[in-house]
Amino acid sequence: MVVRTLQKVSGQRGSSMIEVLVTIVIIAFGLLGLAGLQARMQVSEMESYQRAQALELLNDMANRISTNRSAAATYVTTSAVGAGMTCPSASSTDTLQQTDDREWCSALQGASEVASSGSNLGAVVGGRGCVDGLGNGEYMITIAWQGQVPLSAPPASVTCGQNLYNAATGSACVNDLCRRTVTTVVRIAPLV
Repeated sequence: MVVRTLQKVSGQRGSSMIEVLVTIVIIAFGLLGLAGLQARMQVSEMESYQRAQALELLNDMANRISTNRSAAATYVTTSAVGAGMTCPSASSTDTLQQTDDREWCSALQGASEVASSGSNLGAVVGGRGCVDGLGNGEYMITIAWQGQVPLSAPPASVTCGQNLYNAATGSACVNDLCRRTVTTVVRIAPLV
């Protein structure tokens, strides 16, 4: 009987080692999945932060136009302001609209937060703003910026920053798939 017991024990040798190896493989796949989830969460967090910043910039200009309603038509832009341009400099003869335009341009370039090195940090990536006159006292304000991952392109009717956020050929960011926009319409009623 002793011999049979020893044979049974020797036949089970190594099975706990295989179980440990399978467990390690399963845990490794789980940790890889968690790392991928963490990376996607960081991208989503950055996207939502940029959208919140864009909405702040959008509301800022909407309030500026509403405040200076008698000169609302002067806020219409012929091209996007913000990233990639030199903002107008201050002058003692600036009108309220010129001051608003300069400050909005600086805000789009991130002047609200400045690093110790002097570089601007406080805005959306590649932020550009446009004000379009729609007629009848209506103005469409748009903020465009560089998204982190390709999604769907904004509607063709939203032209602010169009084709300015495409990457090199072969990249996923083509055909405005990485361009993000938010818009609002300001209505200025005629005062009688």
